[in-house]
Amino acid sequence: MSKGQEGTAWSDAENDMVVADYFAMLTKELTGQPFVKSHHNQTLAELIGRSKKSIEYKHMNISAVLERLGLPRIKGYAPLANFQGSLIAAIERHIANDAKTQSLSSDASANEAVRSRPALWIGPAPTISPEDRKTTDALERLVRKFDPAARDERNRRLGRSGEEMVFHHEREALIAAGRDDLARKVEWTSQERGDGAGYDIASFAANGSPRLIEVKTTNGPAKTPFYVSENERLFSEERPDAFRLMRLHDFSTKPSGFELRPPLEEFLALQPTSYRASLR
Repeated sequence: MSKGQEGTAWSDAENDMVVADYFAMLTKELTGQPFVKSHHNQTLAELIGRSKKSIEYKHMNISAVLERLGLPRIKGYAPLANFQGSLIAAIERHIANDAKTQSLSSDASANEAVRSRPALWIGPAPTISPEDRKTTDALERLVRKFDPAARDERNRRLGRSGEEMVFHHEREALIAAGRDDLARKVEWTSQERGDGAGYDIASFAANGSPRLIEVKTTNGPAKTPFYVSENERLFSEERPDAFRLMRLHDFSTKPSGFELRPPLEEFLALQPTSYRASLR
């Protein structure tokens, strides 16, 4: 690769190299393998003739795209929303052709999170900024192709692992509050009685009032979209006093969550995605 290419458009080959390098570092980070970002940067700079700063910006651009895809990102590269079509195409090629990348939201990581039983941190819901709303046609198409909400919805083991963590979290919170009597009554409803109740966990506040919790889990960041069924939405309207939507995120790396109370429309943009059809 020739040197001195600053000021020229990035080629497909250059984009492919920087994307592959990013995912190589990400895999190491997620599996606990040591690596030095500056060493990767230096190697790329020598190969493609770009400055270290321009390569760092590309890595930050990749982080921004991965956030929209609901995938983990390298912690040291904060998202920088500059959605170049050629870079998005390179990310699409890499995800489509690399099995390791497709397993970044795997069941195995969800199982490990439950086995190790880390403390579940519950904080405030994230806010959406103008930066979060930036998009392009190419990015929208990529998100539709690798729909993060549909991916998490299909991942039944991930969903079950999230429910299990919330079940134990609720019991431990009641025990810590001196309500062992209520902790013994916490029910994992979706496992004991099946889906369809409109919630997954039947729990209690420390004062004894009911908490009927629907759990939504992703290995992606807090702003990853998710599906809410019509049954869940209707139940939230029927029992606004008790219904809680618990959103778990970063599940495989640092399980965290936030809780939403009805009306859900105050916090969520609910968009219909399908129709129930019957013959006229």
